[in-house]
Amino acid sequence: MPDGRQLTFVLGGARSGKSRHGEALIEAHPAPWSYIATAQAFDEEMRARITEHRARRDERWTVLEAPLELGEALSAIDEGRPVLVDCLTLWLTNVMLAGHDVEAKCQQLAEVLKRPRGPWVLVSNEVGFGIVPDNTMARQFRDAAGKLNQMVAAEADSVVFMVAGLPMKVK
Repeated sequence: MPDGRQLTFVLGGARSGKSRHGEALIEAHPAPWSYIATAQAFDEEMRARITEHRARRDERWTVLEAPLELGEALSAIDEGRPVLVDCLTLWLTNVMLAGHDVEAKCQQLAEVLKRPRGPWVLVSNEVGFGIVPDNTMARQFRDAAGKLNQMVAAEADSVVFMVAGLPMKVK
């Protein structure tokens, strides 16, 4: 979009380079940048991942934590400010575990994404390539993540699929 209001969706498998690519896309714009983090540090492994991600960002980044209220966090971002959301599947997990209406929360997010107020990059995991999960909750998550990814891709101006650190333009 000529006015800088663009939504880019970056997805791929675990450790495919999604976050680094999303950061690079945002850093191509003038600072300051916003990083909306959705992760919650429930265990030592997640704390280590969060620490690794934080180490890559300097003082030009403003971090907002939005484990549940992602649509509201995006709506509060200043006009024209570059934003990275990392990641949608962690947000979806939080929404499900909190017992929220998943469909309503995803629809609310999709409405916000129809009107990006700057260059926005959203990162998500593609979870549909594996075997069918062996339990109900995991199947519900896989299905909800697939639907969420489709909703975001439909709103996105650009979709990038990451494989082994390499971006492949899908849309």
